Amino acid sequence: MKRAFQVGLAVLLFGLALYPTMASGYGIRFMLQLFMWVALAQSWNLISGLTGYVSFGHVAFFGTGAYAAGILVTTHGWHWVPASLAGGVAAVILALLIGYPCLRLKGPYFAISMLGLNEVMRVLVSYFEGLTGGGSGLSFPTQPASVQIYYAMALSALAVTGAAYFIITSRFGLKFMTIREDEVAAEAMGIDTARYKLGAFVLSAFVPGVVGGLFARDTGYIEPISVFALIITITMIVMALFGGKGTVWGPVLGAVTLFVLQELVWARFLFFYQILFGAIIVVVVLLMPRGILGVLQQRYHLPRTI
Repeated sequence: MKRAFQVGLAVLLFGLALYPTMASGYGIRFMLQLFMWVALAQSWNLISGLTGYVSFGHVAFFGTGAYAAGILVTTHGWHWVPASLAGGVAAVILALLIGYPCLRLKGPYFAISMLGLNEVMRVLVSYFEGLTGGGSGLSFPTQPASVQIYYAMALSALAVTGAAYFIITSRFGLKFMTIREDEVAAEAMGIDTARYKLGAFVLSAFVPGVVGGLFARDTGYIEPISVFALIITITMIVMALFGGKGTVWGPVLGAVTLFVLQELVWARFLFFYQILFGAIIVVVVLLMPRGILGVLQQRYHLPRTI
Protein backbone atom coordinates (compact mmCIF):
# COMPACT_ATOMS: atom_id res chain seq x y z
CA MET A 1 0.00 0.00 0.00
CA LYS A 2 2.85 2.37 0.85
CA ARG A 3 4.49 1.60 -2.49
CA ALA A 4 1.27 2.33 -4.37
CA PHE A 5 0.89 5.61 -2.48
CA GLN A 6 4.42 6.68 -3.40
CA VAL A 7 3.88 5.83 -7.07
CA GLY A 8 0.56 7.67 -7.11
CA LEU A 9 2.15 10.70 -5.49
CA ALA A 10 4.99 10.71 -8.03
CA VAL A 11 2.51 10.53 -10.92
CA LEU A 12 0.47 13.36 -9.40
CA LEU A 13 3.54 15.59 -9.01
CA PHE A 14 4.59 14.85 -12.59
CA GLY A 15 1.12 15.75 -13.84
CA LEU A 16 1.12 19.00 -11.85
CA ALA A 17 4.51 19.89 -13.31
CA LEU A 18 3.12 19.52 -16.84
CA TYR A 19 -0.24 21.13 -16.04
CA PRO A 20 0.61 24.71 -17.11
CA THR A 21 1.48 23.51 -20.62
CA MET A 22 -2.06 22.21 -21.10
CA ALA A 23 -4.25 24.49 -18.98
CA SER A 24 -5.99 27.78 -19.68
CA GLY A 25 -5.28 30.99 -17.81
CA TYR A 26 -8.16 30.33 -15.40
CA GLY A 27 -6.96 26.78 -14.83
CA ILE A 28 -3.48 27.98 -13.90
CA ARG A 29 -4.81 30.60 -11.52
CA PHE A 30 -7.20 28.08 -9.96
CA MET A 31 -4.36 25.69 -9.15
CA LEU A 32 -2.11 28.55 -8.07
CA GLN A 33 -4.65 29.60 -5.46
CA LEU A 34 -5.21 26.00 -4.43
CA PHE A 35 -1.48 25.63 -3.73
CA MET A 36 -1.61 28.84 -1.74
CA TRP A 37 -4.33 27.49 0.54
CA VAL A 38 -2.54 24.17 0.96
CA ALA A 39 0.58 26.04 2.07
CA LEU A 40 -1.36 28.32 4.44
CA ALA A 41 -3.39 25.51 6.01
CA GLN A 42 -0.25 23.43 6.45
CA SER A 43 1.65 26.35 8.01
CA TRP A 44 -1.15 26.89 10.55
CA ASN A 45 -1.01 23.16 11.26
CA LEU A 46 2.68 23.42 12.23
CA ILE A 47 1.94 25.61 15.24
CA SER A 48 -1.69 24.92 16.13
CA GLY A 49 -2.01 21.31 15.02
CA LEU A 50 1.27 20.14 16.57
CA THR A 51 1.60 22.24 19.73
CA GLY A 52 -2.07 22.99 20.40
CA TYR A 53 -1.55 26.78 20.45
CA VAL A 54 -4.45 27.95 18.29
CA SER A 55 -3.59 31.09 16.33
CA PHE A 56 -6.38 33.38 15.17
CA GLY A 57 -3.95 35.90 13.73
CA HIS A 58 -1.79 33.86 11.40
CA VAL A 59 -2.77 36.14 8.54
CA ALA A 60 -0.50 38.77 10.17
CA PHE A 61 2.48 36.88 8.74
CA PHE A 62 0.81 36.62 5.34
CA GLY A 63 0.18 40.38 5.25
CA THR A 64 3.67 41.18 6.54
CA GLY A 65 5.23 39.08 3.79
CA ALA A 66 2.99 40.67 1.17
CA TYR A 67 3.95 44.20 2.18
CA ALA A 68 7.64 43.41 2.64
CA ALA A 69 7.78 41.94 -0.87
CA GLY A 70 5.63 44.75 -2.25
CA ILE A 71 7.90 47.48 -0.89
CA LEU A 72 11.03 45.75 -2.17
CA VAL A 73 9.55 45.29 -5.66
CA THR A 74 7.88 48.69 -6.11
CA THR A 75 10.38 50.90 -4.27
CA HIS A 76 13.72 49.12 -4.64
CA GLY A 77 13.19 47.27 -7.91
CA TRP A 78 13.74 43.74 -6.58
CA HIS A 79 12.69 40.70 -8.58
CA TRP A 80 9.60 39.06 -7.09
CA VAL A 81 11.40 35.79 -6.23
CA PRO A 82 13.97 37.19 -3.76
CA ALA A 83 11.39 39.74 -2.62
CA SER A 84 8.98 36.91 -1.68
CA LEU A 85 11.74 35.10 0.21
CA ALA A 86 12.48 38.38 2.00
CA GLY A 87 8.78 38.49 2.88
CA GLY A 88 9.26 35.15 4.61
CA VAL A 89 12.25 36.53 6.51
CA ALA A 90 10.21 39.59 7.57
CA ALA A 91 7.47 37.25 8.88
CA VAL A 92 10.10 35.27 10.82
CA ILE A 93 11.46 38.47 12.40
CA LEU A 94 7.94 39.43 13.45
CA ALA A 95 7.41 35.93 14.89
CA LEU A 96 10.64 36.19 16.88
CA LEU A 97 9.69 39.60 18.25
CA ILE A 98 6.22 38.65 19.44
CA GLY A 99 6.64 34.88 19.87
CA TYR A 100 8.23 34.80 23.31
CA PRO A 101 5.70 37.08 25.07
CA CYS A 102 2.66 35.67 23.23
CA LEU A 103 3.62 32.03 23.70
CA ARG A 104 3.71 32.55 27.47
CA LEU A 105 -0.06 32.88 27.17
CA LYS A 106 -2.24 29.81 26.83
CA GLY A 107 -5.62 28.85 25.42
CA PRO A 108 -7.95 31.70 24.50
CA TYR A 109 -5.46 34.29 25.72
CA PHE A 110 -2.93 33.27 23.07
CA ALA A 111 -5.64 33.20 20.40
CA ILE A 112 -6.81 36.70 21.33
CA SER A 113 -3.25 38.05 21.44
CA MET A 114 -2.67 36.81 17.89
CA LEU A 115 -5.93 38.35 16.78
CA GLY A 116 -4.76 41.63 18.29
CA LEU A 117 -1.40 41.33 16.51
CA ASN A 118 -3.16 41.16 13.17
CA GLU A 119 -5.13 44.33 13.91
CA VAL A 120 -1.97 46.12 15.07
CA MET A 121 -0.16 45.22 11.84
CA ARG A 122 -3.10 46.36 9.73
CA VAL A 123 -3.21 49.72 11.50
CA LEU A 124 0.57 50.19 11.24
CA VAL A 125 0.54 49.47 7.51
CA SER A 126 -2.32 51.94 7.07
CA TYR A 127 -0.54 54.60 9.11
CA PHE A 128 2.85 54.66 7.35
CA GLU A 129 1.55 55.92 4.02
CA GLY A 130 4.94 57.05 2.75
CA LEU A 131 6.28 53.50 2.93
CA THR A 132 3.23 51.31 2.36
CA GLY A 133 0.83 53.54 0.44
CA GLY A 134 -1.58 53.49 3.38
CA GLY A 135 -5.20 52.87 2.46
CA SER A 136 -4.38 53.40 -1.22
CA GLY A 137 -2.18 50.29 -1.19
CA LEU A 138 0.67 49.29 -3.47
CA SER A 139 0.48 48.59 -7.20
CA PHE A 140 3.04 46.32 -8.85
CA PRO A 141 4.54 46.85 -12.32
CA THR A 142 2.58 44.96 -14.99
CA GLN A 143 4.61 41.84 -15.71
CA PRO A 144 2.66 38.65 -16.45
CA ALA A 145 4.18 35.81 -14.44
CA SER A 146 1.30 33.45 -13.62
CA VAL A 147 3.10 30.30 -14.76
CA GLN A 148 6.24 31.12 -12.79
CA ILE A 149 4.18 31.95 -9.69
CA TYR A 150 2.25 28.69 -10.21
CA TYR A 151 5.50 26.75 -9.81
CA ALA A 152 6.62 28.93 -6.89
CA MET A 153 3.32 28.35 -5.06
CA ALA A 154 3.49 24.63 -5.80
CA LEU A 155 7.03 24.49 -4.43
CA SER A 156 5.93 26.34 -1.28
CA ALA A 157 3.06 23.90 -0.70
CA LEU A 158 5.36 20.93 -1.32
CA ALA A 159 8.08 22.29 0.96
CA VAL A 160 5.80 22.95 3.94
CA THR A 161 4.11 19.56 3.52
CA GLY A 162 7.55 17.94 3.42
CA ALA A 163 8.48 19.83 6.59
CA ALA A 164 5.28 18.61 8.26
CA TYR A 165 6.11 15.02 7.27
CA PHE A 166 9.64 15.32 8.63
CA ILE A 167 8.48 16.83 11.92
CA ILE A 168 5.53 14.51 12.54
CA THR A 169 7.57 11.36 11.83
CA SER A 170 10.57 12.41 13.92
CA ARG A 171 11.40 12.48 17.63
CA PHE A 172 11.44 16.25 17.26
CA GLY A 173 7.75 16.10 16.35
CA LEU A 174 6.94 13.86 19.31
CA LYS A 175 8.10 16.65 21.60
CA PHE A 176 5.73 19.06 19.89
CA MET A 177 2.86 16.64 20.34
CA THR A 178 3.81 16.06 23.97
CA ILE A 179 3.46 19.81 24.51
CA ARG A 180 0.07 19.67 22.80
CA GLU A 181 -1.21 16.87 25.02
CA ASP A 182 0.19 18.11 28.36
CA GLU A 183 2.66 20.99 28.54
CA VAL A 184 3.27 20.57 32.27
CA ALA A 185 4.15 16.91 31.79
CA ALA A 186 6.42 17.85 28.87
CA GLU A 187 8.34 20.26 31.10
CA ALA A 188 8.59 17.60 33.80
CA MET A 189 10.14 15.27 31.22
CA GLY A 190 12.88 17.81 30.56
CA ILE A 191 11.54 19.25 27.27
CA ASP A 192 12.41 22.93 26.81
CA THR A 193 8.84 23.85 25.91
CA ALA A 194 9.56 27.56 25.38
CA ARG A 195 12.25 26.80 22.79
CA TYR A 196 10.19 24.19 20.95
CA LYS A 197 7.08 26.37 20.87
CA LEU A 198 9.08 29.31 19.52
CA GLY A 199 10.69 27.05 16.90
CA ALA A 200 7.30 25.84 15.69
CA PHE A 201 5.97 29.40 15.72
CA VAL A 202 8.84 30.76 13.64
CA LEU A 203 8.68 27.87 11.18
CA SER A 204 4.94 28.33 10.75
CA ALA A 205 5.44 32.06 10.10
CA PHE A 206 7.98 31.73 7.28
CA VAL A 207 5.72 30.05 4.74
CA PRO A 208 2.81 32.55 5.03
CA GLY A 209 5.36 35.33 4.58
CA VAL A 210 6.66 33.81 1.35
CA VAL A 211 3.17 32.98 0.11
CA GLY A 212 2.03 36.51 0.95
CA GLY A 213 4.78 37.88 -1.28
CA LEU A 214 3.80 35.55 -4.11
CA PHE A 215 0.14 36.47 -3.69
CA ALA A 216 0.98 40.18 -3.84
CA ARG A 217 2.93 39.73 -7.05
CA ASP A 218 0.22 37.58 -8.60
CA THR A 219 -2.63 39.98 -7.86
CA GLY A 220 -0.56 43.04 -8.75
CA TYR A 221 -2.15 45.17 -6.03
CA ILE A 222 -2.43 44.96 -2.25
CA GLU A 223 -4.01 47.08 0.45
CA PRO A 224 -4.32 46.58 4.24
CA ILE A 225 -7.85 45.22 4.40
CA SER A 226 -7.28 42.52 1.76
CA VAL A 227 -4.01 41.03 3.07
CA PHE A 228 -4.82 41.30 6.79
CA ALA A 229 -8.38 39.98 6.43
CA LEU A 230 -9.58 37.76 9.28
CA ILE A 231 -11.35 35.48 6.77
CA ILE A 232 -7.93 34.31 5.55
CA THR A 233 -7.07 32.98 9.00
CA ILE A 234 -10.53 31.45 9.40
CA THR A 235 -10.15 29.69 6.06
CA MET A 236 -6.77 28.24 7.08
CA ILE A 237 -8.25 26.98 10.35
CA VAL A 238 -11.32 25.41 8.75
CA MET A 239 -9.25 23.65 6.10
CA ALA A 240 -6.82 22.21 8.65
CA LEU A 241 -9.60 21.16 11.04
CA PHE A 242 -11.71 19.61 8.30
CA GLY A 243 -8.88 17.47 6.97
CA GLY A 244 -7.33 16.75 10.35
CA LYS A 245 -4.97 18.97 12.32
CA GLY A 246 -1.76 17.41 13.56
CA THR A 247 -1.57 15.11 10.52
CA VAL A 248 0.59 15.32 7.40
CA TRP A 249 -2.09 15.10 4.73
CA GLY A 250 -5.09 16.44 6.65
CA PRO A 251 -4.51 20.12 5.78
CA VAL A 252 -3.90 19.13 2.14
CA LEU A 253 -7.14 17.16 2.01
CA GLY A 254 -9.04 19.96 3.73
CA ALA A 255 -7.62 22.67 1.46
CA VAL A 256 -8.34 20.76 -1.75
CA THR A 257 -11.87 19.73 -0.75
CA LEU A 258 -13.00 23.06 0.64
CA PHE A 259 -11.35 25.25 -2.01
CA VAL A 260 -13.00 23.30 -4.81
CA LEU A 261 -16.32 23.41 -2.95
CA GLN A 262 -15.87 27.13 -2.31
CA GLU A 263 -15.30 27.81 -6.01
CA LEU A 264 -18.40 25.84 -6.96
CA VAL A 265 -20.59 27.56 -4.36
CA TRP A 266 -19.11 31.03 -4.88
CA ALA A 267 -19.97 30.95 -8.57
CA ARG A 268 -23.68 30.61 -7.74
CA PHE A 269 -24.06 32.10 -4.23
CA LEU A 270 -21.65 34.95 -3.51
CA PHE A 271 -21.73 34.91 0.31
CA PHE A 272 -23.03 31.43 1.02
CA TYR A 273 -19.54 29.93 1.25
CA GLN A 274 -18.87 31.97 4.43
CA ILE A 275 -21.96 30.45 6.03
CA LEU A 276 -20.76 27.05 4.81
CA PHE A 277 -17.38 27.52 6.50
CA GLY A 278 -19.08 28.45 9.76
CA ALA A 279 -21.26 25.34 9.59
CA ILE A 280 -18.19 23.17 8.91
CA ILE A 281 -16.46 24.54 12.03
CA VAL A 282 -19.49 23.59 14.17
CA VAL A 283 -19.79 20.10 12.65
CA VAL A 284 -16.08 19.32 12.93
CA VAL A 285 -15.79 20.55 16.51
CA LEU A 286 -18.87 18.60 17.63
CA LEU A 287 -18.62 15.41 15.57
CA MET A 288 -15.06 15.12 14.19
CA PRO A 289 -12.67 17.05 16.45
CA ARG A 290 -9.74 15.23 14.82
CA GLY A 291 -10.95 15.82 11.27
CA ILE A 292 -11.45 13.30 8.47
CA LEU A 293 -7.95 11.79 8.63
CA GLY A 294 -8.01 11.76 12.42
CA VAL A 295 -11.17 9.68 12.37
CA LEU A 296 -9.69 7.30 9.77
CA GLN A 297 -6.45 6.95 11.77
CA GLN A 298 -8.37 6.06 14.90
CA ARG A 299 -10.81 3.69 13.22
CA TYR A 300 -8.42 1.87 10.88
CA HIS A 301 -5.20 2.31 12.88
CA LEU A 302 -3.48 4.23 10.11
CA PRO A 303 0.08 5.42 10.79
CA ARG A 304 0.94 8.98 11.85
CA THR A 305 2.59 9.53 8.47
CA ILE A 306 -0.84 9.82 6.79
